[in-house]
Amino acid sequence: MHSVALLTASYAKDIERFSLLSESIDTWLTGYTRHYVLVNDEDLPLFARFASDKRVIVPASRYLPKWLWALPPALQFISKRRVWLSLLSSPVHGWHIQQILKIAGVLNAPEQRVCILDSDNLFFREFDVGEYAGAEKTPLFVTRNGIDAAHPLHVLWLRTVDQLLGIKDRSFPADDYVGNALVWDKDTARAMTDSIKSATGLNWVLALCRKKKFSEYLMYGHFVANAPAHLATHRVTEDSIAVSHWDDTRLDRPAIEAMMRAASPDQVALCIQSYSSTSIDDIRDVFRLSSRDRRGPSLSPEHMGDEAQFEVPKAR
Repeated sequence: MHSVALLTASYAKDIERFSLLSESIDTWLTGYTRHYVLVNDEDLPLFARFASDKRVIVPASRYLPKWLWALPPALQFISKRRVWLSLLSSPVHGWHIQQILKIAGVLNAPEQRVCILDSDNLFFREFDVGEYAGAEKTPLFVTRNGIDAAHPLHVLWLRTVDQLLGIKDRSFPADDYVGNALVWDKDTARAMTDSIKSATGLNWVLALCRKKKFSEYLMYGHFVANAPAHLATHRVTEDSIAVSHWDDTRLDRPAIEAMMRAASPDQVALCIQSYSSTSIDDIRDVFRLSSRDRRGPSLSPEHMGDEAQFEVPKAR
């Protein structure tokens, strides 16, 4: 069995969703060593209360290169989105920084396998993530032929991924590797960033900053699919461990309950995308009711004990 870590890139506006994710992890998950939480430097005080003996809050600057710096919020007069500046590329927004941080977090984790969890996920069943993610082969979720030429955003992401990885002769429909609670192998991620440097002649972070329109999940999946040696170390599956709501339709409480009831026995996580504007209070109420029914009341992060300090590896 390989060691397994959890990794989340989050920020202040998602803190309530992250709070629910962390509560669900503490309630239901076993089999992992650490949960690394990567946040903007100015958000560290907001996230400090979530630190515990298994949760480490890491400032983004630890993993970002020195030539990329965050524009102070007070100077963001025009853009409502967080902006990073660089003399080597045009400005980069927070969503792209989060993708870069996920890759850097995997590369720098002491653990061999990393389960990446976005803030709008939560767990609602007991789950040994070490058994799932730490087995001989890394699970690789795919939706076969999930991207057709009529899907402009995914096609744009995939075209960029092909340029970054040097993949030629793309045809559609193409496989889609976007999902929730996805597992990456550190050695494979390192080979992926080496491939980006080989194809572009640039450091992988700079290459991503210059391209911008990409998906880290598509990039990892298509790198593996086009690298026979790495594909052999992965177990490809079309079964997600998460039941997901991807569109922008707002869900009410009965709809959330119905999603959880409809989950297959192997689905242990729930993802309701934040852009759906579904009430976080409704999601929290359904989660806590489910937790009480199964295990008794769960503890909130404020009651998990004193914060601890950890040595987190610096970016290489």
